[in-house]
Amino acid sequence: MSESLYSSCADVLSVCQAAKDDLAAILDPNMGFAPRLRQLCRDRITEAENSASSDVSQEELDILRMEANTWGLLQAIIPARKTEPEPRVHPRTLLATNPYTPTSTLAQAIMDSSVLLTELVVVREWLHETAPQPQHPEATTGYWKFTKHNVMQGLRTGSGIREGLVKELDPDAMNRGDGRSLAADDAGSEKSLAQALYSFVRAGRLDEAVELCRKAHQPWRAASIRGSLLFQWRAIANEQRNDDGIDDADDAEGWQGNPRRKLWKSTCARAALNPNLPDPERILYAALAPCPQTFSILKSACRTWEDNLWAQISILCEEKQTAEMIKLGGGFWDGGLAVLENMPSPPSQEEDVAEEEEWEKEATSTLETLGSVHVEDGPTADHAFHVSQLAIILDRTSSLLETFAAGLKNGNFDPESSEYPTMTRFFAHLCLYLRMIDITIPPLATQVILEAYLQVLEAAGQRELIAMYAGALGDNAVERYAMFLTSLELTADINERRLALTRAREHGLDVHRVAVVTAERTIDRAFELLPQMKGPLPSVITLQATPSDIELLLLRSIEWTTFEDGTHDTALEQATVILRYFLGAGRVSLAKNLMEVLPRELASIDQPEERATEYLHYRQFFTIWDSLDRVVECQSLEVSIMNRDTRAAWLSDYKGLMDQAYDAVMKLLTSDWMMPDETGDRRSRELTRVRQIYVPELVLRLHVMLYASREHVPENLKRALELANIVADSRYKLYDDFLHLDGRRLGEYLNAVRRATIAGLEGGGSDPFKIILL
Repeated sequence: MSESLYSSCADVLSVCQAAKDDLAAILDPNMGFAPRLRQLCRDRITEAENSASSDVSQEELDILRMEANTWGLLQAIIPARKTEPEPRVHPRTLLATNPYTPTSTLAQAIMDSSVLLTELVVVREWLHETAPQPQHPEATTGYWKFTKHNVMQGLRTGSGIREGLVKELDPDAMNRGDGRSLAADDAGSEKSLAQALYSFVRAGRLDEAVELCRKAHQPWRAASIRGSLLFQWRAIANEQRNDDGIDDADDAEGWQGNPRRKLWKSTCARAALNPNLPDPERILYAALAPCPQTFSILKSACRTWEDNLWAQISILCEEKQTAEMIKLGGGFWDGGLAVLENMPSPPSQEEDVAEEEEWEKEATSTLETLGSVHVEDGPTADHAFHVSQLAIILDRTSSLLETFAAGLKNGNFDPESSEYPTMTRFFAHLCLYLRMIDITIPPLATQVILEAYLQVLEAAGQRELIAMYAGALGDNAVERYAMFLTSLELTADINERRLALTRAREHGLDVHRVAVVTAERTIDRAFELLPQMKGPLPSVITLQATPSDIELLLLRSIEWTTFEDGTHDTALEQATVILRYFLGAGRVSLAKNLMEVLPRELASIDQPEERATEYLHYRQFFTIWDSLDRVVECQSLEVSIMNRDTRAAWLSDYKGLMDQAYDAVMKLLTSDWMMPDETGDRRSRELTRVRQIYVPELVLRLHVMLYASREHVPENLKRALELANIVADSRYKLYDDFLHLDGRRLGEYLNAVRRATIAGLEGGGSDPFKIILL
C-alpha cells in the first residue's frame, strides 16, 4: 500500500473527527467519511491501473476494490439507520383514498412501510452500482441476417430450406418444438445478445438493455424488458407536484410502465422454466422477474458472491412487494373493478407488526445462507470483506468487529500477506467511523483492531500518524503511544522526539504522561539489557570504551522528560538513577554527557530534599572532575624553552587552577558527599559503590597533583601530606571508602604518602615532619 494512502485516510479521519458533532457532515453522501474513503480507494486503483511502473499487484487492487465497495455499502445503509424516517402514508390508506392509485405509487408506499425492505432495495441498488461492466456484443447489421439469407436463397433457387433451419423468421421460430434452429452465426449472436442483456439487467441498467435490443433489431425483446417497469401515472396518483405548478415530463407523456405487470411476471417465470428455451434466454427472464420458482435458473448464472447476494435480495424484494400487493387486493390495476367492490378488510396493527417480524426472520435466515454459499469466481463467502458486507446488511457490526478481533488475537491472519494492511486499515477506520456516529462498538475488540493497525503503521514507517490512532484507544492511548515511542529507540533524533510529543498534544493525549511513561519504558528496557551494577569496582583511570547502543539508549531516555517543565520533577528522579548507574559502572564520560543535556531548571528543584541533594552532589563532582582535568591540561603546556614573562604567566594560571581544584576537592571530602542512609536499600548500596570508586580516586588525583607540582609550588608538598590527616579523620570516615577489595586500596594511597614524605627530606635533615611544621 502506498504511503500516500495511509496519510490520506488519516487526513479524512482528522477532518471528520473535527466535525464529529455534525452528524449530517459525517454522513454526507459526497463529502462524508465513507464516501471520502471510497473515493481514496478508487483513486488508488485508477492510479495503479494507469501507471506502467506500479508495484501494486492485481490481488491488492482487487481487495482495494472490495474495500471501496464496502465503504459504498456503509454510505448506502448507515445514514438511514441514523436519521429519523419521515412520516409516510400507509399503502392501505392510499387505496382507501384513491382506489385507482398506480402500482408504482403503491410499491413505493409498501417499501416505505418496511425498514428492512427499504434497506434491501438500497443494497440491491448498491449491487447494481458495483456490478462488473456489462458485456457489449458485436454489432449486427440486420435481424437474423445469416438465417434470412439461407431461407431466401432456398426459396429463390427452389432447393428448399436447409435441413434443421427454421422456416419462419418470427421470434418464436425456434420454439415450435420441431428442433429447427438458426444459422450458426445468428445462433451465436443470439446467445451473446442474451448474455449481454443479462449483464445489463444484473447492473440495473435496463434502459441501456432496451437500447441494445433496438440496435440488434429486436424491438420485441426491448418491450419484454420494459415490462418489468411498474405502472406509473402521476396524473391520477396522490403525489406532491412541483412547486411551480407545471407538470413535469412524465405527466406530459401520460402513464408509463406496465399496467399488466402481474401477467408479464408470470409469463417471464414460465419462460424461465421452459426447458426448450436456450439457457441464456431462461437466465435473462429469471433475472427480469426473480422468484423462488426460478431461483435455480438464476443461480446458475451467479459466478461471484455478489451475484448470489444480488439474486437472493432481488427475490426477497420482489416477493415482499408481491405479497403485500396481494394483501391489498392488488388495487384496480392488478385486480380490476372486482377488487374495488370487495376491498379486503385491513388487518390490525398488531397483525401487521407480527407479519413484518415474521418476514424479517425469514429474510434474515435467507441472507445468512450467503455466509457459506459456494462461489465459482472471485473471493469466497468467508472472505473478510464479504463477511463484513453481510454483517453490515444484517446490522451486526458489533459481532463483526468481535469476530475480526478474535481472528487477530488467534493469529488467523498473516501479517505478511498483501491483504493484511488493507484489512486492518478498513476495520480500524470502521471502528472509528461507527464511534463517531454513536453506534455502539465493543471496546475490547476495538482496542485489538486499532492495535493491529498501529503495528501496520509502525511497519510502514508512518510515525507521524501513530499519535492520531493511538489517541483513539481511550484509556490505553497513553500506554500505546508510549510503547510506540519506546520502540523508536535511537532511530529518532531529539527534534523528532520533541515533534512526537507535539503530535500527542494535537490528538488529545496527556503529553506529560506520555513523556513519563516513554522514559520509564526506555529506562526499564535498557536496564534489562545492561549488566547489573555489582561485583568488582571498575577502574576509571583506564581508557573508556566506546558507548554501546544500549548505553546510549539509557543516556537518551532522559530526553523525553526534559522537553516540558511539567515533567522536570520526573526528569530529576530519572537523572539521579541513570547517573548512579553510569558512575557505578565507571562510565564517567557518559555520566558527564548526561549532565550536559539536562536542563538548568533541575538545579532549582528542592523537593524531595534527598533527591535534590544527590543531584547537587553530582554537579559538584563533575565541577571537580573538570577542574582536575584542566590542571592536567595546563601542566602539559609547560615547555623547556619559555621566556620569563611566559613562564610567569603560565605558572600563575597553573597555580590558580590547582588552588581551585584543591579547594573544591577538600570541600567535597569534608562534606557528606553521596553519603548513604542507613536503610540499606538499593539506592544506598549504589551510593556506597559510587563513594568507594570516586572518593579514593579524588584523594589520589589530588595527592598526585600536589606532589607533581612541588617543584613549581613547594607548599603543595605540605598540602599533600596534610591531606593524609583528612583521610584519617574519623569525622569524615574517608578511610572506609578505601577498604573495598577491588578498589583503590588504602595501601596504594599510603605508598603515595610515603613518597611525598621522602620528597620532604630531599632538602636536607632527617625529620620527616619538618615539611609539615614549616
